[in-house]
Amino acid sequence: MVVSDASTSAATAAPAVAAERLRITEIFHSIQGEADAIGWPTVFVRLTGCPLRCVWCDTTYSFHGGEWRGIDDILAEVASYGARHVCVTGGEPLAQKRCLTLLQRLCDADHEVSLETSGALDVAAVDPRVRKVMDLKAPDSGESARNLWSNLDHLLPHDQVKIVIASRADYEWARGVVAEHAIDRRCMVLFSPVWGKVAPRELAEWIIADRLPVRFQLQLHKLLWNDAPGR
Repeated sequence: MVVSDASTSAATAAPAVAAERLRITEIFHSIQGEADAIGWPTVFVRLTGCPLRCVWCDTTYSFHGGEWRGIDDILAEVASYGARHVCVTGGEPLAQKRCLTLLQRLCDADHEVSLETSGALDVAAVDPRVRKVMDLKAPDSGESARNLWSNLDHLLPHDQVKIVIASRADYEWARGVVAEHAIDRRCMVLFSPVWGKVAPRELAEWIIADRLPVRFQLQLHKLLWNDAPGR
């Protein structure tokens, strides 16, 4: 029996490699409400899933569900909005290993890319072009034991450390951590009040009184859209 070249090729060909995918909660175009890119029109790519359960979390809807989407498809939707700035967020985006590929591909496409991450997962492999906006969890979050302190060694000058503050005790903890680790000498430090827990003016006055080398911030998107999903 003679087997055609075409049949032989088909029989011996390696199976096609499946497209790289991520589970996505939402992709939307809005105004960046935090960190050094605040105010810029930005495309947000919100990945599904998070291993932490901070008591004040405002994106619990991203913990479950979502839709599997190919990275090429994600990039195409991001490009359709025509925005330079892209924020990859969650949940905890680094909980999905292919997030690293997405970050690299977004940078390769000449976007200004930021990553919002909890500080509990290793950031060493994040593309250095990405601006990491990394949390340190204060005690009232319920997750301060999850802080991966070795991440501080991987911060670059364009990165930011964010500490969300729900009480005076959180503030004193944050003040001590910044001083102990000289975080302000590594990168920008952001103090943000928990909505409804600490009055913004109160936190601002604490910072001024202690002359801290940190940047006070409010979440602009909450002022504009009151935490509506997709905003």
